[in-house]
Amino acid sequence: MKEDLRALGDGALTEKMRELQKELTKQNAQIATGTIPKSPGQVRNLKRGIARIKTLLRERSLGILQTKTSAAKVAKRAAPVAEKKEAKEKRDEKQERKRKAGAKG
Repeated sequence: MKEDLRALGDGALTEKMRELQKELTKQNAQIATGTIPKSPGQVRNLKRGIARIKTLLRERSLGILQTKTSAAKVAKRAAPVAEKKEAKEKRDEKQERKRKAGAKG
């Protein structure tokens, strides 16, 4: 659903959001009258869908677009952090072995 929304234009997103809001209103009315909804998780999914659309519209208004290249840049920045973590774990293991060897002797 996320990728499908990114492919839509602003007008289509706004229309989709209106549809989801109408459906959410119907679901809330059913719950208020005591009618058990067919799918209890549907309310949460509707809210999440509306939030996703609002986020996309806001990103577009600010000129923030998450593309594959920007996602790759984020992953590239995260790689050195992982390397540092691995180096720290190795260093800690080495110190632990030294401590154990010193305790035996």
